[in-house]
Amino acid sequence: MSTIIIIGSGITGVTTAYALARRGYSVTVFDRQRYPAMDTSFANGGQLSASNAEVWNNVATIVKGLRWMLRKDAPLLLNPSPSFHKYTWLAEFVSQIRNYRQNTVETTKLAIAARKHLFELADRESIDFDLERRGILHVYSSKPDFDAASRVNQLLLKGGLDRRPVTPSEMLAIEPALRDQYYGGFFTPSDSTGDIHKFTRGLAAACERGGVRFVFDAEICGMRSDRDGVAVHWKRGSLKEELNGERAVVCAGVGSRRIASMLGDNINIYPVKGYSITVELGDEMSQKAAPRVSLLDEATKIVTSRLGEDRFRVAGTAEFNGENRDIRWDRIQPLIRWVERSFPDVSTAQVVPWAGLRPMTPSMMPRVGRGKRPNVFYNTGHGHLGWTLSAVTAEMIADVIVTDRSNTRLSASVP
Repeated sequence: MSTIIIIGSGITGVTTAYALARRGYSVTVFDRQRYPAMDTSFANGGQLSASNAEVWNNVATIVKGLRWMLRKDAPLLLNPSPSFHKYTWLAEFVSQIRNYRQNTVETTKLAIAARKHLFELADRESIDFDLERRGILHVYSSKPDFDAASRVNQLLLKGGLDRRPVTPSEMLAIEPALRDQYYGGFFTPSDSTGDIHKFTRGLAAACERGGVRFVFDAEICGMRSDRDGVAVHWKRGSLKEELNGERAVVCAGVGSRRIASMLGDNINIYPVKGYSITVELGDEMSQKAAPRVSLLDEATKIVTSRLGEDRFRVAGTAEFNGENRDIRWDRIQPLIRWVERSFPDVSTAQVVPWAGLRPMTPSMMPRVGRGKRPNVFYNTGHGHLGWTLSAVTAEMIADVIVTDRSNTRLSASVP
């Protein structure tokens, strides 16, 4: 069997390993952490949300971002301190406004296609990840927000999504736990939620059963590639080693930019920090009061997921502050306040905070395909939709590698 080296054991790395192993490849996965899914795939919002496929490259987002710059609790926070990478990334982000409609429609199509693959492999491998297939309800406090969502909805419908407007009374019928007064909403019955960490760990175990090798606590020191294959230089503590393979796939999240530079590629990924809290529903009243249907509150950009009987995940915010993983109380506190205001009977006595770095490209589209050098491939840069898109981009990159290998064999056989 031909050996494929994968860098990264988050959701994209593990789904890629699984897709390639099922196609008959020998796969080795490297990660700097001690276990899979310990970074951005640890405690995200939990939504498998085609309904959240709108890319952020529009004038309204930029205007809101500028307005929020002086608010510490703003949904989008930009650290104004000088950074060449940050400001060049933002300049390219602005230049992608022209592709806003096209990229939103394309992302919607990818998200819908990803559902089929994810549910199939979860069933095949019997992975329990607190899946809730109750849909996602977007809620809007004002008519202007609802009207803006109606315009976005036309793009989502063009991408093939079943998403419909709902009145306040219909919203209560969908999720009786709602307390706040809302102008209206949009409901996507085909969306779902689940625990990304449990899913990725379960799929990694399935990969190991299928012969995939994982190398943890491994820092990538260098990579090289040529027509004969790839070589990965890595170290664990003082131990340094090299592994050779036929091909390599970089799925390293925010670390992809550094690794790509070793291979002569410019993968312009910026780390956009997001925060979450996991509310422990330790009493019966809290369990009854917490919503079952996943929510997205447009005014605050907060999303929710119910993870089993006793956990309630609440996530949000986007922070442009470099590769900084600090958990800031002034960013966690608005999430707790939102729970206490929206669901006052839910106890927030036990709350677990978390922060992770979303790997975002300026276009908000994942980088899936070949690198400049032979035998190098990328499946990275999924931004806030890694959980939603990973199952389909893994299939896409696996198909590209199979085709590349077939073409290589064909050219080698031509005299």
